[in-house]
Amino acid sequence: MTLYVDSSALAKRYVAESDSDAAEAILLADTRWVTAGHTYVEVTLALARRLHEDDVPRAQEAFERDWQRILVVGLDDVVCRRAAAIGVVIGTRTLDALHLAAAERSVGRAGPLVTFDVRLAQVARSMGFSVLGA
Repeated sequence: MTLYVDSSALAKRYVAESDSDAAEAILLADTRWVTAGHTYVEVTLALARRLHEDDVPRAQEAFERDWQRILVVGLDDVVCRRAAAIGVVIGTRTLDALHLAAAERSVGRAGPLVTFDVRLAQVARSMGFSVLGA
């Protein structure tokens, strides 16, 4: 099985915070991950914001190693239009709508979506996704 991994789950691999152990357990249970292109920006910024500047390079290197093996869904016209439709109908945040559209395209609603973002998890569940994490 392939996991759709959002930024909140992936960042927990590099930043010790609540639920980091739970995120790691979920992610390591299936090492085939897929995410959207904007996740790179979200995780990189999370590392810069949450870590001491001396710890950022090591965390960024670990993230870069993971990024090389993650299947990345591009934010093409199809994904962006679907995200816009999700946002209009459900009223979700922009980045969440992009994650949902990318997850729908890559793993489908039957595939697990891993997130520790409570709002994203609620919307994903309302759309029929299987959610792990939050």
